[in-house]
Parts: sequence; C-alpha cells; structure tokens
Amino acid sequence: MTKEATTTTGQVHGLAHFLGIAQICSYGTIYYAFPLIVVAMQRELGWSKTDVYGPLTIGLLLAAALAYPVGLAIDRGHGKRVMVWGSLAAAVLFIAWSFVHSLFIYYLIAAAMGSLQAAILYESAFALLARRVGPQNSRAGITTITLWAGFASTVFIPLEQFLLDGWGWRASLWVLALVNVACAAGYWHWIKPELDAVNATHTPTSKADNIARDKHIVNEALHSSVFWLLLIALTTYSLVFSVFTFHMYPMLLDKQLPTNEVVWAISIIGPAQVLGRMIISRFAARVSMRTLGSIMLSIFPFVFATFLLDSLSFQLVAALFGIYGLANGVFTIVRSQVVPEMLSAHAYGALNGLITVPTIIARAIGPVVAAWLWAIDQSYNIVLVAQVGAAVLLTLLFWAANLASRKKPLTVAA
Repeated sequence: MTKEATTTTGQVHGLAHFLGIAQICSYGTIYYAFPLIVVAMQRELGWSKTDVYGPLTIGLLLAAALAYPVGLAIDRGHGKRVMVWGSLAAAVLFIAWSFVHSLFIYYLIAAAMGSLQAAILYESAFALLARRVGPQNSRAGITTITLWAGFASTVFIPLEQFLLDGWGWRASLWVLALVNVACAAGYWHWIKPELDAVNATHTPTSKADNIARDKHIVNEALHSSVFWLLLIALTTYSLVFSVFTFHMYPMLLDKQLPTNEVVWAISIIGPAQVLGRMIISRFAARVSMRTLGSIMLSIFPFVFATFLLDSLSFQLVAALFGIYGLANGVFTIVRSQVVPEMLSAHAYGALNGLITVPTIIARAIGPVVAAWLWAIDQSYNIVLVAQVGAAVLLTLLFWAANLASRKKPLTVAA
C-alpha cells in the first residue's frame, strides 16, 4: 500500500470516528435532552404537554422539506458547509431558547431547531461518508459511526438530568450550545475539501453525466414497488421510534417508577445499541441488510406489548430497554444500507433524501399524536396499544419490501 493510500485510509477512518462522536452530541442535545427539558419547562411555565410538543412537529416538517435538497447538496460536495453551519445554528438557538418566556417565541425557536435535524443527524453523516468511499463500501464506516452514536442517550440523559437538578433548564441549554460549537469546530477540521470531492469528477462533462445518471436513477426508483414499500416501512419505523423516544420518560413516570430508575433504565439503550452493532459487525458482517432488518423489526411488537403490563419492575424495564436498544441499534445500520442494497449504489443522498421526507414528517407528528392519545384518558396505555399496532405493520411492510426486492431486482441497482 502506498503512502498516499495509507494517508487516505487513515483520513477516512478518522472521519468515521469523528462523525460518530459528533452524532453522540447532535442526537444527545437535539433529541434525547428534549423530553427532560420540556418537562422542566412545563413545571415552571405552566404549559401543557401539547404546547411543548407542538413546535417539534413544525420543526420536523421543515426538516422534511429540507431533506432532499440537503441530500443533493452533500452528493455535490457541500457536506462540510451543511454540517458546520447546522451545528453553529443549533448553538445559537439553544442560547436563544434559554431566554424563553413566551409560547410564541418558543414555537419559533423549537421549530427552527427541529429543522436542523435534516442537516446534522444520521442521514447527513451517512451521506457524507458514503460520498467519500462509495455507498457499497460504506458499511464499515457507518457501523463505526453508529457504534459511537449509540452512546447518545447514555451520555446525555444522565448529563441533562444532572444539569437540570443542579442548574435548571435555562442554564443547561448554554451547556448544550457549547457542545454544538465544539461539533462545528470538529466538522471544520475533519471534513477536508479533498475528502469531500473524492467521488466527484472535475470536468464539466463528467459532472453533467453524473447528475443526469442520478436523475435517471431517482426516476426509476419512483416507479419501483420496492422503493414505495421501503419508504412506507421506514416512515412507520420513524413514527414508532419518535413516539417512543419522546414519550418513554413521561410514560415510565406515569407507570409510577422513580425518576432515578427511569433515567438509568433509559440509559441502557445506548450500550445495548452498541452491543447489537458489535455483534453484527463481528458475527454477521456478510448477512444482507434485508435479512437483518426483517429479524430485528420482528422484536418491536413484543417489546411494546410488554410495557402494557400494569406492574413494571425496574429489572423488567431495564431488560426491555436492553432488547429494544439492541434491535434498534442494528436497524440503524440496516436503515443506512438498504438503499444501496435494494435500490442503487448511486444517488445515495438523493434517494435517502426522498425517503427521509416522509420519515421526518412521521417523526414530527408522532409525539403530538401520542400526546393527544394520552389526553383521552390521561394514560399511556392507549399510546402503547397504537405502538404495538404500528410495530406489527412496520414488520409486515419491511418483509414485503424484502420479498419484492428478491423477486424483481431493480434495473437501477448498480
């Protein structure tokens, strides 16, 4: 191996590790800290559950609108700008959030924060890495990213609870802002211009050919049953994941579990996700994504159904979160790889952007719909019943996409 090749391999390896650490911070600050912060806001400001979750829906709808253009931008070499400015914008919004007293201003800030998910969470990180090494060669790097990112809940839920207990929710937002400034600095350092252009050719004709090829691939995918089955399945997954992520904390409090037990039980998700990814990378590196996805998704209905029990011990809850975390951790890798495996090795950012649009919409409406369901009888049982039904539907849809992709391979696959 030449010195130049060794240097390039080292750069990609370092980039994958940094992207993983950055995802801990991005998911931890924007996603996992949110339910804890809004519970504290409710206590201080007297707002309802629907009030505090409402702007999240608006923000995620904005993120849905941005998903496809962000994917295109990364495909065309602008990943560094997307992620640096996205993290800096998050820092500014966290600081502005700390001064909120008006529900209207909170709506504006939280909506803008939600829109940034299109720029700095998994989809962008995966697309950036896939552009560097090629989607068909990105499994190892994406696994590295997810191994790190699996610790987001483990790190940031206890950290945010510590900040809330010691300093209050307003001061905690300044800490989250500083974390995002550090992410922006890291993106500036690690995303090198030469890395961001490795898969791009430099002559106008070649660039035009690549753009035309990607447009053709997207058009072919839109006429494929596999694409639509996969899109609906991943949208349902996003709905299920979002509801559980944003409501598991108050749901367990509603089940009369002590706060400290709730925090520690939820913190198990992170290590369980990492364990699942390590097992897959070690023992199932050659197993197809469609097979892994079909197996992992079959676990979800049983996990959510068990939460319907009237009496939940800490040990049972911890076990459920461990199983959920393991399955969800593996499916995160599946989610990143089914497009090149079942659709096409090209136009990764664009195809994922199209699929991400409805998945973000589902992520947006999920927490609010769950809040409405909870309000019917002030109980999370009806929410859990809906979760079980959605998890069954998700499993069936993904199985259907799996079978369809095997019976009729797409002409766009390359």
